[in-house]
Amino acid sequence: MIASAPTSALPLPGDLSPEEEIRRMVRVNHAGEYGAKRIYEGQLAFLRSNSPLRAKIEHMAEQEREHLEAFEAELVQRRIRPTALFPLWHVAGFALGAATALMGDKAAMACTIAVEEVIDQHYAEQSERLGQAEAPLKQKIDQFRAEELEHRDTAVAEGGREAVAFPVLEAAIKTGSRLAIWLAQRV
Repeated sequence: MIASAPTSALPLPGDLSPEEEIRRMVRVNHAGEYGAKRIYEGQLAFLRSNSPLRAKIEHMAEQEREHLEAFEAELVQRRIRPTALFPLWHVAGFALGAATALMGDKAAMACTIAVEEVIDQHYAEQSERLGQAEAPLKQKIDQFRAEELEHRDTAVAEGGREAVAFPVLEAAIKTGSRLAIWLAQRV
């Protein structure tokens, strides 16, 4: 279950039950990993064939597929419906990956930096909220968070912060990522 405040605190109107918080966590994480998979598919489809980043992006994409499979299993095991926004994630993720790859290797890495920094914060908040009853889910989230941070570090090392108009690109992608998280929790 979710780690909660002292038992003397009464729930407020609109507070989620611990079960609903878990449903939202699993739903949004599944949606996010699907979006990440689609971003990398878009990048790989449009990245130059001789790009030195191709093998690194393929490795990151494989890890995202593993994360997606883990959250798909959680959805099934817990009988949680996935987000209704999958058609949007399918198109938007691929389009974001394709657009940044067409802008060049550094822009593709800028995309990874922006997304992974939002996901780092998102997974850290979830990990902090999970209690001992959800230790296996917490462990999974912590492991995936560490891998997402490796992706960010790779993107930084590959010059992602040197992309043309990096601050604008980063702000736009982070805003879109935060909006996607908010929507996937609810829809």
